[in-house]
Amino acid sequence: MPAVKQPGTAVPAPAQRKRLSTAERERQIVAGAISFFSDRGLDGQLRDLAKNIGVTHALLYHYFPTKQALIDRVYTELFEGRWQPAWEQMLDDPALDAPTKFTRFYCDYAKAILDRDFVRILVFSGLSDHYIPDRFFELLRLRLFPRLIRETRRHCGVPNRAKPSARELELLMGLHGGIFYIGLRRWVYEQAVHGAEASEHDEAYIADRVQAFFLSVKDVLYADAAIPSTRSRIAKKGT
Repeated sequence: MPAVKQPGTAVPAPAQRKRLSTAERERQIVAGAISFFSDRGLDGQLRDLAKNIGVTHALLYHYFPTKQALIDRVYTELFEGRWQPAWEQMLDDPALDAPTKFTRFYCDYAKAILDRDFVRILVFSGLSDHYIPDRFFELLRLRLFPRLIRETRRHCGVPNRAKPSARELELLMGLHGGIFYIGLRRWVYEQAVHGAEASEHDEAYIADRVQAFFLSVKDVLYADAAIPSTRSRIAKKGT
C-alpha cells in the first residue's frame, strides 16, 4: 500500500541535470561518437548517436552541422591527437641504435594507439570510404616511415639518402602491420593474443618482431649494398 503523505511534509525537489558548458558538451558528443562508431561503424545514423548520447538531434547538428564534420573531429581526437612528437625526437636521437629505437617506439605506440576504438574505427572506415586510413597513413608516410627506413639503412651500413624504395617500404610494413595485427586480433576478431587477454605481454611480442626484422633486413635488401666493415677494409689493404 503506498505511503500516505503527511501534512506539512516537504516534497524533495527533483534533481536538476547539470548544465554543461559548450566545451564540455562538445567533448561529450565527441566521446559518444567515438564509442558509437567503434561499435556500429561510420555508417551509423546520427539520430541513433544522439539518442545514445542523450541529446537531441537538433543539438547534435548545432555542434556538428554535417556528419563529415563530426568524423573529422573524431579523426583529430582519436588518430592525429594521439601522435606524439616525442616519438620523432627519440627516432632522431643519434645516441640510440636502431633496434633500441624501433622497440621503444613500437612499444609506446602500441600502448598509446592500439585500443578498441582506434582499431575498430580504422577498420570500419577502411571498409567504407577509406577516409580515416588514408589520412592516418599519410601521417605515417610523412612522419614515421622515412625515419624508420633511414635508421634501418644506418644499422645495415647503407649510405643511401634516396626516397624509400617500394621493397624497403613493403618489408617495413611487414613489421608495422604485424604489430597492428595484435590489436586487430584483440579488438576485431576478439581473440586472445597467445592466451593473454590483457596487453601485459605485448612488449615481448613487439621486441621479438623488431629483432626478427633486423635479423632479416640486411640479407633481404642490402646484401650487395652494405659498406664493408672497418675490419674487412683493413684486411683488404693488408693483402
